[in-house]
Amino acid sequence: MQIRTDLALEAAALARDGRDRAGRLEGVRQESETEEEMTFTRIVIESREGEEALGRPRGKYITAELPPLTDDEEDLEKKARRLGRELRSLLPSEGPVLVVGLGNEGITPDALGPQTARQVLATRHIEGEFARSAGLDDLRPVAVFAPGVLGQTGVESGDMVRGICGVVRPGAVIAVDALAARSVARLGCTVQLCDTGIAPGSGVGNNRMELNRAALGVPVIGVGVPTVVDAQTIAWEMTGREEDAQALSPRGEAMMVTPREIDLLIGRASRLVAMAVNAALQPAYSPLSLTAAAG
Repeated sequence: MQIRTDLALEAAALARDGRDRAGRLEGVRQESETEEEMTFTRIVIESREGEEALGRPRGKYITAELPPLTDDEEDLEKKARRLGRELRSLLPSEGPVLVVGLGNEGITPDALGPQTARQVLATRHIEGEFARSAGLDDLRPVAVFAPGVLGQTGVESGDMVRGICGVVRPGAVIAVDALAARSVARLGCTVQLCDTGIAPGSGVGNNRMELNRAALGVPVIGVGVPTVVDAQTIAWEMTGREEDAQALSPRGEAMMVTPREIDLLIGRASRLVAMAVNAALQPAYSPLSLTAAAG
């Protein structure tokens, strides 16, 4: 049975099942640290062997585990600043950045990207004498775009983003999207950053055109929060028996499960991610103030 997850951390744990006691994976480096109630795990896939073991392209994957956002949002700005530092480490040091909020705002578990985009401050139009007179000439140029989904627009989001890149000519793209996890314990308390881009719809088995360096010609940083787990994976996790998971077929096989407090989760997760993006792009300013100004 295929276990669906968008998280490199979970993919590494699955790949280690049945390995030696040290859990070594050829071509994969992993390290963790805990800071300010957050645990950061950095995974680097360095070779073809690592790609095959984890089922992901080579690159850097940073997973932040934090207290559940549905319990409280205490110190959200502090967490956002810390996440922002990790995100900034994946970005080029200068140049315009395009922030893309992927997903369907009409479907709550898929609304992370659009809701995040609304709270990221667009600054590309603030330039020249106006910027100097307002004391904002140190702002990094940022453009923000939420393309919607193919069913709403009739156009692939990847094609839209590629067209916008031709106009904005960014030095990098930050793509924000909802993810799928292997475990319900990951929902609303995990953020993944990676420098390998993102595949819209992959979490629910509806793969669209990938957004990555090969497609757009610039570095693409993926940012995501898991909001769903598929029903088969839950059955497998709860019982440990593959036959129980397969018993959900055929109708249950495509069923996705999300927590009942998903509205609260998306609201707080989008605010956290937006503040982290603002902190990464405009480190001299308060991410809370930038998020308020954008909204």
